[in-house]
Amino acid sequence: MAAPVHMENFAPGSGSKAINVTPTARILVIAGSDSGGGAGIQADIKTITMLGGHAMTSITAITAQNTLGVYSVHPVPAEMILAQIDAIAADIGVDAVKVGMVPGPFAARAIAERLGRLGDVPIVFDPVMVATSGAPLADDSTVAAFGELMNIATLVTPNLPELHRLTSEDDPVAAALHLVGKHGCAVLIKGGHEEGEALADALIETDNMTSWQGQRIDTGNTHGTGCTLASAIACFLGQGDSLISAVERARTFVRIALQDAPNLGDGAGPIGQGRVRLDVGAGPRLNQVTVTGTSYRKSVEFYRTLGLKQIVDSPENGYARFETEGGATLSVQIDPDETISATTAVYLECDDLDERVERLARSGLTFEHGPRNQPWMWREARLRDPSGNIVFLYKAGEARRFPPWRVEE
Repeated sequence: MAAPVHMENFAPGSGSKAINVTPTARILVIAGSDSGGGAGIQADIKTITMLGGHAMTSITAITAQNTLGVYSVHPVPAEMILAQIDAIAADIGVDAVKVGMVPGPFAARAIAERLGRLGDVPIVFDPVMVATSGAPLADDSTVAAFGELMNIATLVTPNLPELHRLTSEDDPVAAALHLVGKHGCAVLIKGGHEEGEALADALIETDNMTSWQGQRIDTGNTHGTGCTLASAIACFLGQGDSLISAVERARTFVRIALQDAPNLGDGAGPIGQGRVRLDVGAGPRLNQVTVTGTSYRKSVEFYRTLGLKQIVDSPENGYARFETEGGATLSVQIDPDETISATTAVYLECDDLDERVERLARSGLTFEHGPRNQPWMWREARLRDPSGNIVFLYKAGEARRFPPWRVEE
């Protein structure tokens, strides 16, 4: 049976035209720079970029740090912090703000005053006081000035020690309610500092409380979790999401980044923001395909040979799942009695198409045809899995999403 026809063949015209770019949320991040790339501005930019926003920065401090600790902090003068904010607001505009490390009380009050001029823009304030390594990043006078920022914030995201320091309350819920009543902002209680395997986060609003439960992720790579969570929430709010939904989706982003951390450094390593691709985002995401197979062993061997990483191995249930380089997953459900009708095809894009096909052919895989240039501007090689499902290895580059005949709304 032939593979499905590419409708691009029948697209009228092939001349170039302007591409309408999807509207992008403009997120202003006011925070310190982490030379180790795990927290601060670096974590914020990675997070916002992966979530489809445009990150803009007002850097408040330059730090010399790595996974083991903070060795030096150089505050940026308040005038320069404000100049960065003004330059961004005057030209690009701001859809949401995330505030992290603030270098001193004067800067805290100045930032609060300037952000108050932005109007009805969501502001997420992460009251950074201590680095993951334990190094102090805010003195008592700075913490006292945080009240000015909480007065204008949509949401404040303290961890448990920070919440206690802000209020002197021992009970987290009482402390959060204290801040909500005093400043009018919502408060997200982060439970990462709790003892035990079960964790709970709680969003406290003026008239509502929402909680989330989860299991502790066993990892030493936790540097930048607070920064990442706050910037993810800001990005979702800037995209028009509700506060509860923004927090829920941001939590998912952080948990996946924790589980897929790159394991760098000898201390508290950075989390893997850059590895969260298709797990969180706006709208439907095509990230999982399942094909029917007739032989578990042969199917697993085939897809592993193609280069997919097996992440579920359940022969007793006749089910295997594989992860691709881009984060999408493909699974095989075994039904020995099924007659396979190859009416669809699985496409796996490979930048090294020709070399990979040659290598796979030498390993014993049989291709129905090798790499060919196609009229729809893709280069493809075709084969079938052991059950007869059609599989293409291909290389399309920009022609997959942006062919000359792309339809624009």
